[in-house]
Amino acid sequence: MSSTSSTSSTSSEASAYPSVAFIGLGNMGGPMAANLVQAGVQVYGFDLSADAVETARSKGVEILTDPLEAVAKSEVVLTMLPSGRHVLSAYQDSPGLLAAARPGTIFLDCSTINISEAQEAAELAERAGFRAADAPVSGGVVGAEAGSLAFMAGGSREVFEEILPLLEIMGGRVVHCGGTGLGQAAKLCNNMILGVTQIAVGEAFVLGERLGLSHQALYDVVSNASGQCWALTTNCPVPGPVPTSPANRGFTPGFAGALMAKDLTLASNALDEQGVDAQLGRLAAAIFSEFAQGPGERQDFSAIINTIRENSDDAGA
Repeated sequence: MSSTSSTSSTSSEASAYPSVAFIGLGNMGGPMAANLVQAGVQVYGFDLSADAVETARSKGVEILTDPLEAVAKSEVVLTMLPSGRHVLSAYQDSPGLLAAARPGTIFLDCSTINISEAQEAAELAERAGFRAADAPVSGGVVGAEAGSLAFMAGGSREVFEEILPLLEIMGGRVVHCGGTGLGQAAKLCNNMILGVTQIAVGEAFVLGERLGLSHQALYDVVSNASGQCWALTTNCPVPGPVPTSPANRGFTPGFAGALMAKDLTLASNALDEQGVDAQLGRLAAAIFSEFAQGPGERQDFSAIINTIRENSDDAGA
């Protein structure tokens, strides 16, 4: 990457990694930024939340009160924001992040947003003379804290190779999925599968309860049979069989129901755009959308099992 200021030169001498402006230090972004700092990356952080800022500061992130200053000091601008609307606004609002960046900057968006929004964000960056990639993540807060996230990257091979060392610090698995927006595409396909299977696992356990099966017996069978899946063996929705699953801590996320509802809505948007007949994906989106309107908003999405229990009648019980 090009270095056009004394700040950049100093950072380059002190670290083998490019300097990073980290915009969005929330539940996911904060731990990700902290892992970069721990690895020796110069990180300039910004967030509107005072609590997020203080937590990141305590982890060694250099906090700046002006995001444009953070961008001007950095070689990579990494955004981790709630929605595509926020990303596009941050890029182009007057003055936006694009106006502050120096030549050679890479704009790396790790938010989970619509595929079309990811492509629009990259187009805005490239039109302004910069390079861009999308790299949404999977693994939740636990993965962010442990540096074991899965990154699904979209963009040119050249840009991917440049950001790869940063992604490898924050993640345990990094896959280049193809051109711009295809990281988002892979994320939405994955989470559509996850949403459907988590509902299926919840339904199976509720049925097993009605039939008189113990949770452990059902788990022992299915975890070693053709029904085996992540929603069972890692995110088991009943306490006991998988001691580390959210069900053992009152469904504290994990991956919150509101986030699953958001991702499945994005997947539904993509299904509509592509004309795909995906009945289970759309049904899962509707189920989690309703779930997230109540207590499920802040519970782990595996708590959908409670909704299944509540909606089940008393026949045979």
